[in-house]
Amino acid sequence: MKKLAISTLAVLIACPAFAGHPNDGSSWQMWGLDPYIGLRGGVGYNNTNYSFLTTKESMTDFVINGRVAAGLQIDKTYRTEIEWAIFSKAKDTARFDIYDVEVDTKLQTLLMNTYMEFGHYHTIRPFIGLGAGAGFADVKHSGTGIIDKSSNKAGFSANGLIGMTFDMDMFAVDVAARYTYVDVQSGLHNFGADLGIRFMF
Repeated sequence: MKKLAISTLAVLIACPAFAGHPNDGSSWQMWGLDPYIGLRGGVGYNNTNYSFLTTKESMTDFVINGRVAAGLQIDKTYRTEIEWAIFSKAKDTARFDIYDVEVDTKLQTLLMNTYMEFGHYHTIRPFIGLGAGAGFADVKHSGTGIIDKSSNKAGFSANGLIGMTFDMDMFAVDVAARYTYVDVQSGLHNFGADLGIRFMF
């Protein structure tokens, strides 16, 4: 986690040096579209429906997450991106039949997101977003009287977002509420809020 934090800090420091100038537009283009890099962090909680023996329980815990995105700004209304996210470990204990079982869940997602912004305001615009891709979960259970078990599974993932963009030309600040679903176990759900910055090039 320390290496990830140091790498993220290095990117945060380096990105403004390559950002475009507000009066000149983007400094480089891809197919006539403006590229950007987004860095985001947030808090929320995981809800994993976990089955053990004959019982299924809802395992919940608060988590923090970090996200890195590379995208293209189509115009002031639409943008699309590929986003990688990593979540801190979620841990919860529940009683399954006669056993008290602790379940640890580590989660990463790789999604393609598309956003639509509303209004013709220059600085502040609300947006909605939808994304789909893959989720990668490492789920482990342990407890007294049972054998520890760990499973690594990948499954379909999707998310939905609603939020607000504060556009400062060279960069933008995004505030969003987010729901993420991953098709692992009997369904993993993450509800959270994000704060992020996008550097336009």
